[in-house]
Amino acid sequence: MIVRIEPGPLGGTVNAIPSKSMAHRLLICAALADQPTQLDLKFQSEDIEATRRCLSALGAEFTRNDQGLLVRPWSKVPYNPLLDCGESGSTLRFLLPVAAALCPAARFTGSGRLPDRPISDLAKAMSDQGVSFSSERLPFAASGVLQPGHYAISGSISSQYLSGLLLAMAVMPGDSSLEVTTELESQPYVEMTIQTLRQFGASVSPDDSGWQVAGQARLQSPGHLAVEGDWSNAGFFLTAGALGSDITVKGLDPASGQGDRQILSVLEAMGASFSSSAEGLRVVPGTLTGFAVDMRQIPDALPILAVAATAARGETRLIHAGRLRYKESDRLKATAELIRSLGGQVRELPDQLIIQGSALTGGTVQSFSDHRIVMAAAIAATVAQGPVTILGAEAVRKSYPDFFNDYQSLGGNVHVL
Repeated sequence: MIVRIEPGPLGGTVNAIPSKSMAHRLLICAALADQPTQLDLKFQSEDIEATRRCLSALGAEFTRNDQGLLVRPWSKVPYNPLLDCGESGSTLRFLLPVAAALCPAARFTGSGRLPDRPISDLAKAMSDQGVSFSSERLPFAASGVLQPGHYAISGSISSQYLSGLLLAMAVMPGDSSLEVTTELESQPYVEMTIQTLRQFGASVSPDDSGWQVAGQARLQSPGHLAVEGDWSNAGFFLTAGALGSDITVKGLDPASGQGDRQILSVLEAMGASFSSSAEGLRVVPGTLTGFAVDMRQIPDALPILAVAATAARGETRLIHAGRLRYKESDRLKATAELIRSLGGQVRELPDQLIIQGSALTGGTVQSFSDHRIVMAAAIAATVAQGPVTILGAEAVRKSYPDFFNDYQSLGGNVHVL
């Protein structure tokens, strides 16, 4: 899909969509529970659908109703199920250990860039505890039941490795420990996993090197849970506010454990401000100034912060971002191409981007099949001097299928070509 967006600010109120990160975790825990769980989750995206599809392959059942989704946990795990993870890295990295804890054999496949995204450290940790793999990349078969015990893994590649192991440990027939051997990046996402496990009655205790997890056959369903608003996707519209649009975002929890809530602190440090009321959260533009932003805990915010940096005085450095090269795209390269395509000034280094504040002229952006590049380009159009054309705009379906509908509801002028 190709879309062309005419330049101009947005205005109005938009509801935050349910958190994709939280939805993955809640769906998995509900499928591992002792009783059905009602989730207030009417929203669907390709990534959430991938997790639901894989949990169905593991024996869970899902029923749509007026409140959202009723999850009935597995009663008997099938032998050697096929788990199609689509393009969802979260689905693969979470469910690879979970499936191995439940099944003596399982097959995994995926599409897009997923076969090229790293899982070697996770596979090594699992191999040390009784699981073998037919191949080093998708598609592959896993055989052997994952055993409780001591696990050691790096925290610098993907926090999703740790989350997947924690989810699996909670339903193993024995206690386990998880040691993080390096500095942990994206720590808020691991804390989100632990928070969700505790909502389902799991015992996860921190120690000097990681966590201790008490294994149990089933998690305990809390019965009914809502999925909180998504700070990661709301960050695009919040940044539009910092750039001059007058937008209020409803449905965000100011006390959320989502790491991308930190985007408010970054926008404030650049010179914007925000106000919170019963109506929602509104970012107020100011004179933006560039500075160095450490991306280790908020990697998904890099594309939209790069757009914000083009409107800031001086130089903005988005640092410690090397692992973004292994996302849905090489996100460092894709973001640099986005800025250049719209007339901005950016320098790409192995683990950072350096952006000079300068006006965006407009132009044509290649999405690289990356949903966050598409949304960042659309927000860039709010301050561009000319139209912005986005190639491969259908990539938003991965996390935010209604993005362009919401964009238009805020006054955006979007044409599908």
